[in-house]
Amino acid sequence: MTIQFFCPSCNDIIGFPDKHAGRRARCTNCGQFFIIPSENYKKPKKVKLQEEKGDPLPGFYRAVFVDNWKLFFDSENVTSLAFVITVVCFKFFTYGSPCCAYVTHFAVWGWLFGFYLNIIYETAFEIDKLPEINLGTSITFLWYIIKPLFLFSITMAVVQLPCIIMYIKLKEQGLSFDDILHSEFALLHVLFIFGLFLFPIAILTTSVGQTFTMFRPDYLLGPVFKAFVPYSVTVLLLVAAALLEMRTIQYTGAGLLTTAGHLAMNFAVQVVAILAMRSIGLFHRHYNCHFAW
Repeated sequence: MTIQFFCPSCNDIIGFPDKHAGRRARCTNCGQFFIIPSENYKKPKKVKLQEEKGDPLPGFYRAVFVDNWKLFFDSENVTSLAFVITVVCFKFFTYGSPCCAYVTHFAVWGWLFGFYLNIIYETAFEIDKLPEINLGTSITFLWYIIKPLFLFSITMAVVQLPCIIMYIKLKEQGLSFDDILHSEFALLHVLFIFGLFLFPIAILTTSVGQTFTMFRPDYLLGPVFKAFVPYSVTVLLLVAAALLEMRTIQYTGAGLLTTAGHLAMNFAVQVVAILAMRSIGLFHRHYNCHFAW
């Protein structure tokens, strides 16, 4: 059930699933923080930023590397994990189909990206279980696929904007793609890597803030530099998931043991991806005092 109420600052109507009642949230229209009420149209309590600021919450590394593993053995997460396994198997075994391979990958990654966004959001707001599965109707199911793909694409484009602009400028000078990749254009490579480095904080902003208006340099860079080492952990986990995905092989009709090994690698990608998304949400939870928003 959805709880609807009015923002205590700008009076904009807001809706949250009732499972979030009692937790802190933010109005995407005016930026006001409040406590989600337990009843429809009950006035939410305002939360002042200065009341929330303080020292970082201890235990980040334990939460990332120890507590996160409990999710995979919690009976409350059986449905979510079973659905992830089903989706991965579906992607794996339909890979060789010439008629639906692209459609299948589009649908699977769209749903997985939406699942990742929900993990980040719920982790940031202290929900220590995997998101519930909601497939929606035939129309909303399609939206659940398209929207996450759009959000991930726009977020990546934003952090890579300096790299994109420089690439366009170099192309306008008549340089080929191979020329641009030459070592003398090392700045382009640095900009690209820096953009990837900022992606976790950017996707956190997209997921928790739920608006692109918060893509400000101070909002993105402040928490990164103030908690550089913990943030680097989130980056490394995300890189590990991406590198594993690049090494995966889908179904090829090989022997049973080979097929089992390839499928296990696909499952491993999702395990690391879930840990990475949880670490991003935990970064917000533990180092919220460094966030301007």
